[in-house]
Amino acid sequence: MRTRSNLNILLAEDNPINQKIALIFLRKLGHNADLANNGQDVLLALEGRTYDLVLMDIQMPEMDGIEATKMIRERFSHGPKIIVVTAFSSSSFRKLCMDAGADDFINKPVKMEELGAAIERNMGDRALQCLRLPDIDGQVQDLDNLGHAI
Repeated sequence: MRTRSNLNILLAEDNPINQKIALIFLRKLGHNADLANNGQDVLLALEGRTYDLVLMDIQMPEMDGIEATKMIRERFSHGPKIIVVTAFSSSSFRKLCMDAGADDFINKPVKMEELGAAIERNMGDRALQCLRLPDIDGQVQDLDNLGHAI
């Protein structure tokens, strides 16, 4: 048996390879996620559904992750937790993200263990409450052969 969480997660990432790897990591951690390719898509997704958590890339076309984070905090008073996922690692950039309204910050390349720890840190017990699901032949084995960094 494998587990699936009851968290509604939105992955904001424009790079198709990073999308695929992040979705695999999330699945291995027991989560599913919807995709948004840019900040505008994030805002549209939040208008249509309630999300518990947004994993927010910063460099995206049309609207970047900083602007999208600010807009989420302005528009959605009880909005989701936001974890910034970026290759920029300076303390001043981290402060910029937090000042925009981010709840947490993890650096790329992301390791699956770091992603899991960030989700647990921000979602607490909700990250650990999972539904039991039967294994799907083939998928689980294929996931185990993937590397551990985005």
